[in-house]
Amino acid sequence: MTYVELPPEDQLRLMYTCCHPALPVEAQVALTLHTVAGLSTAEIARAFLVEEYEMAERLAHARLMVKNAEPSPDTDRTHAVLTVLYLLFNEGYSSARTTLAGEAIRLARVIARPGAPEAIGLLALMLLHHARRDTRLTPSGDLVTLEEQDRSRWDHGDITEGVRLLAAAEMHEEPGPFQIQAAIAACHATATHADDTDWPEIASLYGKLMLVAPSPVVELNRAVAIGMADGPAAGLVLVNALIDRLNDYHLVHATKADFLRRLGRGLDAAESYAQALALTANPAERRYLIRRLRETSR
Repeated sequence: MTYVELPPEDQLRLMYTCCHPALPVEAQVALTLHTVAGLSTAEIARAFLVEEYEMAERLAHARLMVKNAEPSPDTDRTHAVLTVLYLLFNEGYSSARTTLAGEAIRLARVIARPGAPEAIGLLALMLLHHARRDTRLTPSGDLVTLEEQDRSRWDHGDITEGVRLLAAAEMHEEPGPFQIQAAIAACHATATHADDTDWPEIASLYGKLMLVAPSPVVELNRAVAIGMADGPAAGLVLVNALIDRLNDYHLVHATKADFLRRLGRGLDAAESYAQALALTANPAERRYLIRRLRETSR
């Protein structure tokens, strides 16, 4: 039975079963995505930025550990369940499996109860992103960047609810990673025009996120914010420092290419766009990168 065939409460119960604390959090997430959500090994590997064969080995090991593990209280598993919901949302948001994003939001509503600020923050984060769902692609399926989207078509009901939930979550305790990411999404969602975006605040929030959930991808996002706040040259310095760690991640090359394009270095930008193109199979992203590659190769 697939993820979408189960009622929300049963889906959450099965998620908690897979998220056994005997497993590392990443293994809990991977196993749940595979068992409950029906994502393929390749899709999960892409989400974790690892090779498919490596993910297959991790899944087999996780199943064996869960089979032999002792029972444990569900309260120990909440962080893994929230991470699963976030990855489900991202998979639906960035692929053709659009129903997954809606299902992730529906499940998040079940778990986002009073006294659970990170769960509330996650729901806020999902809603703030989901508000842009109808403007991210053209009718023909081409990618529309955030700065080029028609903000009048964003779902302002989702934005209002997301901002309200974020305010409620922030009243409880020091913000966790989902609350911080929701605050970043709110900066984008509440800016009337792209030029009104508070990039210094976004860069500051990514700095806070680095303290609670450090990763090279978070560093890359912070580099983007700094580049937008202080200029592409400042952002390029930071992106170049991340290339070795994220060399197989197409967005690091696309980001470098964009900074180079903004600096008027067309041929260098084209080289980086070509590297990004070679690393993504997403049709909309590929068309966008091909268009940029042609523009900068002239």
